[in-house]
Amino acid sequence: MRLRTEQLSEHLAQGPLAPVYLISGDEPLLAQEAADHIRNTARAEGFNERELLHAEPGFDWDTVLTEANSLSLFAEKKIIELRIANGKPGDKGSRVLQEYAANPSPDNLLLIITPKLESTATRSKWVKSIEAAGVFIQAWPVPPGQLPAWIGKRLQQAGIQASRQAVDILADRVEGNLLAAVQEIEKLKLLLPEGEVDAATMSTVVADSARFNVFALVDKALEGDAQGASRNLRGLRDEGTDATVILWALARELRTLIKARESLDAGDHMDWVLKNLGVWEKRKRPVKMALKRLSINHLKQMLRLAGGIDRVIKGMRTANPWDDLTTLTLMFCGSPVLQPANLRLALRD
Repeated sequence: MRLRTEQLSEHLAQGPLAPVYLISGDEPLLAQEAADHIRNTARAEGFNERELLHAEPGFDWDTVLTEANSLSLFAEKKIIELRIANGKPGDKGSRVLQEYAANPSPDNLLLIITPKLESTATRSKWVKSIEAAGVFIQAWPVPPGQLPAWIGKRLQQAGIQASRQAVDILADRVEGNLLAAVQEIEKLKLLLPEGEVDAATMSTVVADSARFNVFALVDKALEGDAQGASRNLRGLRDEGTDATVILWALARELRTLIKARESLDAGDHMDWVLKNLGVWEKRKRPVKMALKRLSINHLKQMLRLAGGIDRVIKGMRTANPWDDLTTLTLMFCGSPVLQPANLRLALRD
């Protein structure tokens, strides 16, 4: 059986517990809550012991079967919690998990926790054997368009009535960080009196929990998210981040894009180009988006502007580096804020 995290409560309420649960996903809060829910339900049904195993390099997979076959001194039911840090049990681990799933112990509950499994892994024999014998739960991130509804539901569960505008403000502030959203809701429970939370109150009480960092800024710029990149840049400025660090990150990415664009224009294949330039797998998508959007001339104009910003930071040119960084970021996103005709004027000393 395969479930989403929001379906787990109904499954556990209906009972009985499955002998094996696999939780996979890259949303830490939802994965943690799913595991807690399973553990609490299991304890209520007499699984009073918990054995925690970490499948790291050198792990003896026979330990799983040994723990499953061993009874405690008081013969209590036991939760065997297996955490696979890389989500890859290997050949030996796969065989052990298939063997366990084929003949699970009624006195044990096997709870497996992994990071997000790739599509090929979800079709592997060990995952299929767990789906057949138990439950596979995928903890997906909440899409941006669904975040306000998710936050609104959490507020209701906390006994807080909030206007639509207030919910939207909280969703904007946490920027997809579900753990931050839950923490802010807990703070609201403590700080606010009874009654509806309006937009003004939410703005005053809730801290800006969006994760402003240089690498997130670069990714948003590569993806063409002008609003998100600009907001991230303002956050970095307000946090006191050195403009030099931001310029270094953007200029480094520009040089990579220029090399890639030149290779592509020469007829080389995209995947070969990115591999040759050492672009990590998880960064290929935003880099491809930028390459489809930005021409070689556009990229060279941006690199020239980056050189002008460097001169500002070094005191060799009079201008506001943050204004110029904003212009560079928007150009990265594809916004036509600076045309070739007036680039020379913009960079005039």
